[in-house]
Amino acid sequence: MNKKKIINDPVYGFINIPSALLFDLISHPYFQRLRYIKQLGMTHLVYPGALHTRFHHALGAMHLMSLAIKVLRDKGHEVTVEEEEAATIAILLHDIGHGPFSHALEHSLVNGIKHEDISMLIMQRLNDEFNGRLTLAIKIFTGNYDKMFLHQLISGQLDLDRMDYLNRDSFFTGVSEGVISFDRIIKMFNVHHGELVIEEKGIYSIENFLISRRLMYWQVYLHKTVIAAEQLLVKILERARELSLKGMDLFASPALKHFMTNEVSEAAFFQDPMHLAQFTALDDQDIFTSIKVWASHSDPILSSLCRMLTERNLYRIEISNDAPDAERINMLKDTTAAVYHISKAESSYFVFTAVIMNRAYNAGTGNINILLKNSTIIDIAKASDLSNLESLDKTVRKHILCYPRII
Repeated sequence: MNKKKIINDPVYGFINIPSALLFDLISHPYFQRLRYIKQLGMTHLVYPGALHTRFHHALGAMHLMSLAIKVLRDKGHEVTVEEEEAATIAILLHDIGHGPFSHALEHSLVNGIKHEDISMLIMQRLNDEFNGRLTLAIKIFTGNYDKMFLHQLISGQLDLDRMDYLNRDSFFTGVSEGVISFDRIIKMFNVHHGELVIEEKGIYSIENFLISRRLMYWQVYLHKTVIAAEQLLVKILERARELSLKGMDLFASPALKHFMTNEVSEAAFFQDPMHLAQFTALDDQDIFTSIKVWASHSDPILSSLCRMLTERNLYRIEISNDAPDAERINMLKDTTAAVYHISKAESSYFVFTAVIMNRAYNAGTGNINILLKNSTIIDIAKASDLSNLESLDKTVRKHILCYPRII
C-alpha cells in the first residue's frame, strides 16, 4: 500500500504525509479521534466558521515541521532522516491528549489532569504498540535529546504549534489580525550553539507574531462570549457529575458515564489503563449529545443550563480590571435563587466569578532569541524598537462576573 499520501489543506494547500510510520500514526484510532474535537471549543458560537478540528491543526503543524527542517538543513545544520521523522511525529502528536471541547474537561470530569501529560501517556502507549519506533520522538518531545532546537520547534515561545494555530484560527474565524508571516518566520530560523534562533532580518515578522498572538487572545480565545459559553459548558458538566455521584442515572455514552460516576485522581488515571481507554473514546459528540438530552431532564438546574447552551442564551458576562463587588454578587445570587426556585448555594451554577489571564510573551521561559549580524544573541524584547513589546511580557489579569440574562 502506498502510504505517502497528499492532503489538501485549506490553509497551506497540498501537504505531504512524509513516511509510512506517520501515515500509520495518523490512521490510528487515537489520532482519528481528533477529527471530532473542535480546535476552538465553543468559539463557533461567536465566529461561525471556527469549526476546524484538532486533526486539522496537528496536520498543519506536521507540515510546518517539514518546512522548518528543510530550512535548517539548507543552512548547514545536520538533521538526520531519523531525527526528522521523530521531530515530525512529536509535533503531530503534541495535542493527542486533548479532551472534548478543548479545556472544558480539564476543569470538570478529569479535574487537574493536564492534556500535555495525557499526550505523553498516549505517546508511550503508541511507542509500545509500534515496537519502540517512537522512542526518539518522545525524547525530543520531552526535551531530553541533545539537539535542543528540535524540542524548541515543538514547544517554545515561537514553536510550530503556535505558528499553525494562529494562522489556522485566524483563517477559520476570519479575524485578520491573527494572520502571521509563517513562511518568512520559518525562513529566518537558524541554530546557534544548539538553540533555535531567529536571524536579525526576521525581527519585524516576530514583532508581528507576538502582537498578533495578543490580539487573537482578546478577540478570539478570550472573547467574552466565548468565555461565557465555555464557562456554561463547565458548569453543565459539574452539575451532571454532581448528580451522577449522588446516584442519579443520567443519559451518557459509556465513556462519558465512566468519568461522571467515578472520582478519577491523577495518580489513578496514569496507573490504570482503563481510564485512558475510556478517555480516548470521548469526543465532542459524546458531550453535546448528552447536553441535548439533559435539556429536558427533571433536575431544574441541569435542564436550565443545557437549554441556555443549546438555545445560545448564554450568561451575561462582565469583564473588569478589579474584582466584582461582593455585595452585588450576593444580590445576584439571591435574585437567581428566587427566579429559579433553587437554594442560594445552588445559585453558584448561575452566578460566579473567575479570572482570565493573557501573556503574549514570557521572557525567561524559552526566550525568542535574535541572532545579530555580529553573531551575538539578544532577546526579542530587547532587540525590538517597538516600545510596547516589553509590555507583552507582562501578565494581564482581568476579572469576570457571569450571571443569567434574565436577572
